[in-house]
Amino acid sequence: MYSAEVFEAIRELDPKTQRVLLAVMKEIERRQEEAITRKEFLAFEERTQENFDKVWRAIRELTEAQRRTEEQVAQLAEAQRRGEERMARLEEQVAQLTEAQRRTEKEFARVWQAIRELTEAQKRTEKRLEKLIEEHRKTRQQLGGLSDTFGYYLENRAIRRLPELLRERFGIEAIEPFKRGYIQVGKTYVELNIYGKVRKEGKEYLLIGEAKNRLSKQAVTNFLRKCQRIGGDQIRVLVAHVIPPQLE
Repeated sequence: MYSAEVFEAIRELDPKTQRVLLAVMKEIERRQEEAITRKEFLAFEERTQENFDKVWRAIRELTEAQRRTEEQVAQLAEAQRRGEERMARLEEQVAQLTEAQRRTEKEFARVWQAIRELTEAQKRTEKRLEKLIEEHRKTRQQLGGLSDTFGYYLENRAIRRLPELLRERFGIEAIEPFKRGYIQVGKTYVELNIYGKVRKEGKEYLLIGEAKNRLSKQAVTNFLRKCQRIGGDQIRVLVAHVIPPQLE
């Protein structure tokens, strides 16, 4: 006969283990019934006790193994839960990154559009600037032509009127007609607005003249430098329509 504790322990085992133990218990009962002598019964009982001890050890080991298995299953379930949470967070982060990338690409497209528009505007501006530069160049040429024309006009008047003016006011006689052109100085040439030979008090000089619409300090300085390059005995004349008071 087996106690209620034994059957209670067997019920806690898995079905396969239960079937094995019940078969063993039935075999034990069968052999007990077949025992002929007490000596054989005692021997059989001793062996049965050993078998039961082995069975109980096996039950305890199985129970402990099952407990460890359940713990491992619980750990795996917890690990899986954490993994699923991490996966959910990763999916959320991926979704956020995808949205951020979409916004970045949209913004990038707007930037490129703005760059293309600025580039096109710059091209138009450069074309307008080139046109303005060309118009400015033409204007300068026209002004330069007008300036040259007025300068020649002033020089021509001075060339015609200076001989008489110099004779009447300063006693300077023109030996030859005044002209404009170049005088060679060493291996170079110096351009002069007005020049010619004159005589004063019996001595000959080279008259050097410069005609300006509006006289400036820089014009006076440049004229004096030009005269110094030429050298020799000189009479210097500056002709101008306008002379600032500080230069008179």
